[in-house]
Amino acid sequence: MITRRRLLTSFATIAAGIFAGRSAVASEATSDDAELRFPGDPTEHNVVYQFNKSDSKYHDAILFSAAEMLRKYNDNITIVITAFGPGIHILAKKPLRDVSDEVKQKIKSLADYGVKFHACGNTMDSMGWKKEDMHDFVEIVQIGAVDLVELQEKGYSYISW
Repeated sequence: MITRRRLLTSFATIAAGIFAGRSAVASEATSDDAELRFPGDPTEHNVVYQFNKSDSKYHDAILFSAAEMLRKYNDNITIVITAFGPGIHILAKKPLRDVSDEVKQKIKSLADYGVKFHACGNTMDSMGWKKEDMHDFVEIVQIGAVDLVELQEKGYSYISW
């Protein structure tokens, strides 16, 4: 069974090949070490990103890195982005700090591709935010820093900028 992410990646590769004037085959969309996986199978690669700043270059760097991980490992990776402090605004429907339209689009696209977004409940409480203030794809965790620790204890690689 082909996963949604692999199917979309294959279509994107084929479209890119057509636009580039060269032929492309769906096998180009899979990494050399990828094998057929079934939905619900555990992934070989797991990573958690710390997202705690409001700087736009910081936003771009982390989102680019997460997208590159998806391109490299297709559906054989689980990615979690844990947002807290000033970084939490990327997950809000109506952020109180500047979040570019491009970043908003990237966040929604990554969520569509299976990236998990966790929001710190403590940060939300300090701002008076509730679950309904966040995008539907956001999971609320009680403490963002604890989320980072617990995911690492489960074998996730930790990435911070």
